[in-house]
Amino acid sequence: MNTKYDHVIRVRVDPTNPGQFFACCGLLELAERLWKECEGWFEKGMFHLRTFGDGEDRTLSSLLCKVSKTPLRQIDTEDDFSSPMELPTPFGLRIDWWKDEDTGGNQLKVWAGSMRSVRIARAMQATLSRTELHNEGLFEYGAVVYDPQEPDKKVEPFYFDARRGSNALAIDIGFMPDSLSMTTVAYPTVEFLCLVGLQRFRPMPTDTRRVFDYSTWQVPLATQVAPLAACGGLPHASDCSYRFQIAFRTDKRKHKAFTPATPLERSEL
Repeated sequence: MNTKYDHVIRVRVDPTNPGQFFACCGLLELAERLWKECEGWFEKGMFHLRTFGDGEDRTLSSLLCKVSKTPLRQIDTEDDFSSPMELPTPFGLRIDWWKDEDTGGNQLKVWAGSMRSVRIARAMQATLSRTELHNEGLFEYGAVVYDPQEPDKKVEPFYFDARRGSNALAIDIGFMPDSLSMTTVAYPTVEFLCLVGLQRFRPMPTDTRRVFDYSTWQVPLATQVAPLAACGGLPHASDCSYRFQIAFRTDKRKHKAFTPATPLERSEL
């Protein structure tokens, strides 16, 4: 008789940080593709990810090590700036949500100009190999990130993590660091996992341009159902809803960033 055991992974999360929220979704996506039969939920400042298996190593560390060792492939070799990407076997995941005009994925794209998206993604992915990060504080790691292929060159993030995004806005500090080519701390684990999470999980657009809502959920949901809860489509499962903006972070109004979210009252939904 085959016996299945449940394994629970827990990560601390700030639900008002949209980058962290969608990074949780990215963890759920990757776990599902690697192990199957996964479910996730939010509870008391933690994201819980449960898998069911026969006793094999189903830990956060084993998942992240596998992700870090899987080469991220650039599908369009002629396009360094917005090429679709693929995380091949054992994940078999194509990442191209910024090309999706039908369901609005292209509205979530924050990078532009000379930002080489595949180079950024690979640099952020490389940090997942650091086993000292494989714990509940995964999203709290901040550092200046370097290019694995050119270790003396710094790599700026996508600006999914709202801690980085809010520090880049002139409204907060009186000037724009990016305009002065300043380099500050990035949160690479959040950046890469959010990139993954947005492939299946999307926020709900509001009537205001570049403003979106998302919802946490407090009951265990399978990966196939959880995207509905994330965009507020399962109100009976929702715990709290949040609203954030994708704001311009440079004076040329090209590059954008996710900003911190505000909890919503039920009447605002």
